[in-house]
Amino acid sequence: MVAATFDYYAPSTIGSALTLLSDNPNAKLLAGGHSLIPMMKLRLAEPDALIDIGKIEGLSSVTESRGALAIGSMTTYFDIISSEAVRASAPALAEAAAQVADPQVRNMGTIGGSLAHSDPAADLPALMLALDAEMVASSRSEDGQISARAISADDFFVDLFTTALAADEILTEIRIPAAAAGSGAAYAKMANKASHFAIVGVAASVTVENGTCAAARIGVTGAGSSASRASESESRLVGSSLDEGAILSAAGHAADGIEMNDDIHASAEYREHLTKVFALRAIRAAAARAG
Repeated sequence: MVAATFDYYAPSTIGSALTLLSDNPNAKLLAGGHSLIPMMKLRLAEPDALIDIGKIEGLSSVTESRGALAIGSMTTYFDIISSEAVRASAPALAEAAAQVADPQVRNMGTIGGSLAHSDPAADLPALMLALDAEMVASSRSEDGQISARAISADDFFVDLFTTALAADEILTEIRIPAAAAGSGAAYAKMANKASHFAIVGVAASVTVENGTCAAARIGVTGAGSSASRASESESRLVGSSLDEGAILSAAGHAADGIEMNDDIHASAEYREHLTKVFALRAIRAAAARAG
């Protein structure tokens, strides 16, 4: 099918993009376009205007300060995979980005576009939860000045294709804090053979102090309507020595509290099983890296 008619804008600054967003209430932001354009062709989305933020300087970058990463929202998967800073500070993020779709998508698709779209089967939301990331949203304040607010990953992913971003906000940056000493993270997924989306994907991060798990964060994607944390699994890891028994116990509760998706790709029962299997793989890998 062919998309409905729309106006096209390509602002060069955040301020211009925010103005256009305010002036066009039925507009959509265009990042990589790999999710939005197919939806428009199927008439599942019919925006009156597209605001292409790809020409805004400074939104495609990876910088490091005191070990923490600041990733511009228009940074592509390929740039994340290729970044020495990401591979050094958050290697699990680079590994997850390398599992996204195919080379064409990885060269054009962006981290900000993926997170703002909040596809229930996207890979990176699970990493954001496991790595305790913050999403920075820019908007105009009442006095007309550009302001920004940080949204924790725990609060960002709300529901199916729904985030905590307000209608007048643009996701501009993703911040990943420096990992504590003795930390390790990993991502594992069952991929749809056609799309490479996660039927179920699990990201795990653990921190070991004096032989004991001092902190754990586990993000699950693909299983429910949006990415979520496996809180019961986390609590079973903290205080343990990350022995096989503790890891098996934690993985066995990774599906707790998630209302499983049930569709042509996998039944709810199968997704529950996969969540436990891939939680086990991710936690084992993260624990090995922490050790």
